[in-house]
Formats: sequence, structure tokens, C-alpha cells
Amino acid sequence: MAEEEGQSAAPLLEEIKKRTAGGRRTYAVEGCPGCAVDRRKAANPGIPYGSFIYVWIVTLCTALPISSLFPFLYFMIRDLNVAKRTEDIGFYAGFVGASFMFGRCLTSTAWGIAADRIGRKPVVMFGIFSVVVFNTLFGLSVSYWMAIATRFLLGALNGLLGPIKAYAIEVCRPEHEALALSLVSTAWGIGLIIGPALGGYLALPAENFPNIFSPDSFFGRFPYFLPCLCTSVFAAAVLVSCIWMPETLHKHKVSENENQIVEALEAHLIDPKENVQESGSLDTKKSLFKNWPLMSSIIVYCIFSFHDMAYTEVFSLWAESDKKYGGLSLSSEDVGQVLAVTGASLLVYQLFLYPRINKVLGPINSSRIAAILCIPILFAYPYMTYLSEPGLSIILNIASVIKNNLSVTIITGTFILQNNAVPQDQRGAANGLSMTGMSFFKAVAPAGAGIVFSWAQKRQHGFFFPGDQMVFFLLNVIELLGLILTFKPFLAVPEQYNRN
Repeated sequence: MAEEEGQSAAPLLEEIKKRTAGGRRTYAVEGCPGCAVDRRKAANPGIPYGSFIYVWIVTLCTALPISSLFPFLYFMIRDLNVAKRTEDIGFYAGFVGASFMFGRCLTSTAWGIAADRIGRKPVVMFGIFSVVVFNTLFGLSVSYWMAIATRFLLGALNGLLGPIKAYAIEVCRPEHEALALSLVSTAWGIGLIIGPALGGYLALPAENFPNIFSPDSFFGRFPYFLPCLCTSVFAAAVLVSCIWMPETLHKHKVSENENQIVEALEAHLIDPKENVQESGSLDTKKSLFKNWPLMSSIIVYCIFSFHDMAYTEVFSLWAESDKKYGGLSLSSEDVGQVLAVTGASLLVYQLFLYPRINKVLGPINSSRIAAILCIPILFAYPYMTYLSEPGLSIILNIASVIKNNLSVTIITGTFILQNNAVPQDQRGAANGLSMTGMSFFKAVAPAGAGIVFSWAQKRQHGFFFPGDQMVFFLLNVIELLGLILTFKPFLAVPEQYNRN
């Protein structure tokens, strides 16, 4: 009897070997793009540099248009003549910043589901196409409502970030996951830095480069088009390159009975520590909302994303506002230079330092330490108004570099937790759900930050944290809330991270 059972199980054992190549479940079906990727992973244990390049450029493509407007948004709102008073510019600027995230909030889950059904590649390519079209139109905005409408459509049709996070996990072996997701957060962080740098250097070209652009030229009449054009040209180049981007989604069906039998055998024959991702997600496969390791990590991600977006909005507004209102009186070019230095530091940090930090501390402890260190840095910002050059530039650059690297550490840690809480066939939807929640918080953040910033500038002589001190105090409150939520009993994590 035992011999007969062994013979009947032999085909299934062979199936298990095929389906667990490289440390995770796979299928050896000819013609399936996902299987082809899995076979390459099994044959090549090294880092898939070619696939990682796609992860990098696609993430950079979606990040650049999000933040490129912040250095010139203050001046754009001023020139559109929608604000009646200087103190009201931040109020109107907040809604333009929020419109992108509001649009993405409404559609991110749908794009994630689409990526699970039709593939990562078509969703990514359509998202890049939307960047080319609507980012260009935003640069040509001649009214406040045109600016809001184009930003909203850019967000609603841009479903890039969720699928590319799933793609990053799927093109590499488990031992390279931290590097893969750090590439996403690195490119994202650098995009959020290079974007403002482009906006700061290239906006108002007739004023900044009068020898090249005259006030009567096309770029003189549309002073905020040049930085948007540069981003759109880069997106067009990425769109063409994605024609050769390999698909990772498995496009075939397996019998449900066969699937259950093989999974049962896997439970006995595979080291559970190496298969936690699969076994830990089977019970929650029907509903992502019942998967608390996923949902708790998404909530933490949303809180920190809210903080980062509010900080990004506040930083440029604060740095460019007049010193009599508690700002630094910097130009858009000065702000762009600070952000460019920060972007370069992010590249070095995420490629060379973060993978080692994650290996030693894990994603949870590294996120907690980063959140703790952010608090004193934020408290120091308002006191920079008492500094003069060159000390101001040096201190501002150092603070910006440290703050943004710590923020990326936190976001990367939550990426790792989310993508290890679900199997592949739910990863697109899970990342889409994460993007929906994050986009809602990031939609609220610029509007809220703009309102609070305008209010704070009107209370320069308040008793409790006067002026911009109140803005940075509230940012620290949000940071502290996120830190608290990284501890038990709120945060539930996949079993392999329980040691943290």
C-alpha cells in the first residue's frame, strides 16, 4: 500500500519541484511569461540587473510628475491670480497638490486588480502614457481649474506604483527582495527629489535664463511648461523601452483539486520558514481585508505617506516664504539645489547602505529607529531662520539629506511587509489597495498642509509654537503616531519577521 501511494505521489512530487524552484512557488508551463521568468530565476541565482533597471525607470517615471510642481507651485498660484492675499497662496496650492492623489485614490485598486488579470506590463505602459499626456497639459495650464483637472486625470490614469512593486518582487529570488523593494523606494525618493530640482531650476526660464528665453517666446508665455516637458520626454523614452519589458504574471490555470493536493504535500515536504509567504497567505486568500498582516502594514504605510507628502509640501512653501513670515526667503533655484543634493544622497544610501541595514535590523526595527530620529530633526527646522549664509545652506542640506533618507527607510520597510503578506496572484490587488489608501492620505496631506501653513503664518506671535513652529510640531505628532503603530498589538507581520 505504501509503495502504491509512493508511486501515485511521484508525479505530484515532480510538480512540487517545478512549482517551488528558486524558493517560491512557480509553474513550468511553456508559453507562460511568468513561468519563463521563474525558470530564469531558478537558473540564475544572481541579481537580475536588467529587470531591476525597468523597476528603477518606471518608478522614477511615476514619481517625477508628483513632486516637480512643488518648487514653482507657490509662484504658479500667484500668477494664476486665484489668491486674493499672499497669505492665501498656500491654501490654493494645497488643493492642486491634492488633486493628483485624490484621482489616484479613486482608481488604484482597480488598476491593481487589472494588473492581476491582464498583466503588469500593459497596466504599466498605459500609466506611463498618461504621464506623457497629462503632465504636458499641466505645464500648459492657463487657469487654476485647468491645473487641478489635469493633475486629477494624471493621478486617476496613473496605475504604475502598485504593479511595479509587485513586479519588483516577482523578477528576483527571495534573497534579493530587500534590494528590489529598496530600488522602488529609492527611485521613488529620488523622483520626489529630482522632480522638485527640475521644477526649481527650469521654471520661469525667461526670468532665470533671459539670454536663452525671451518673455515673448513660447516658454516665456508658459513659464512652468519646461520642467513638465522634460519629465514628459523622459516618460516617452521609458514607454518605448517598456516594449521589451518581460511580463511576470502567470497566464494559465491549474486545476483546483490538483492545486490543493500539491499545497498539502508542500506543507509536509517544504521547510515552512522558506514557504511562509505561501502558507501564511492561504487562509486569507479570499479576502485581503481579513489579512491583518497586510492591512496593518498598509495603515502604517498610509500614516507615514501622509507625513512625507505633508513634509514635501511644507518644505518648499516654508523655504520660499518671506522671513517675516518665518520662512527662509529662498528662490525656487535654491530649493531645487537642496533637493538635488538630497536626491544624490538617496541613491548612495539605498543602493549601498539600506540593504545592509535591513539585513542587520530587519524592516521593522530599521523603520522604528528612523522614525525616532526624524522627530528631533523636524523640531530643528524652524530655528534655521536664525542662521545666515553659508551656515544656513550647509545645515539645511544636511537636515534634508538625513530626513529624506530616514523617510525612505520607513517606506521601504512597509513595502517589504506588504509584499510578503500575500501570494503572487493577490500581489497586484494588494498593492493597488495599498495605493488607494496611501493616495487618499496623500490627497489630504497637501491640502491640509497648505491650510495649516497659511494659518500658521498668520499667528507669528502665538503663545504655543508660534508661526511655522506649529507646522513642524504637527508633522512630529504624525511621525509619533506612525512610530506607535509599528509596535504590537497593532502591527501584525509575516512569521519570518516575528523576531523583530
